[in-house]
Amino acid sequence: MSTLNYVTQDTFERMQTELQHLRSVERPAASRAIAEAREKGDLKENAEYDAAKEAQGMLEAKIKGLEGTIANCRIVETTDIDTSKVSILTRVKITNLATKKTAEYQLVGEKEADLKAGKISVTSPIGQGLMGKLVGQIAEVNAPNGLMRFQIEHIGL
Repeated sequence: MSTLNYVTQDTFERMQTELQHLRSVERPAASRAIAEAREKGDLKENAEYDAAKEAQGMLEAKIKGLEGTIANCRIVETTDIDTSKVSILTRVKITNLATKKTAEYQLVGEKEADLKAGKISVTSPIGQGLMGKLVGQIAEVNAPNGLMRFQIEHIGL
């Protein structure tokens, strides 16, 4: 059972470019590596051949995974986003009620999540807890380190 992946147009195009690169550059290179290793003699005792075959298998798995991800992508446009509540692609400023520290995050799909860039996945515990909340509401999040409470300060793009 596949899940939908919500992504921006830029991320969708990056995934398609990566897939094209894997198919047109990496796949032929893997085939050449197997052919070169095959020329070196007995395949039963040829570690280079085994390594090339294993690398090809991993490449094919990566291609299949990326194809599946792309097939289940739904592109979200920023013009379609309702900023009255927390939803995918919104930027939300929150205050941790225990520490009184504020943070700002953008909620994105799993493929775009990057905590260092301030992007958290809508499927993460914090992302799930924030989804659908309005400014002023308290989001209770069951995180691995226990219950956390955040107050929604601002929602925007």
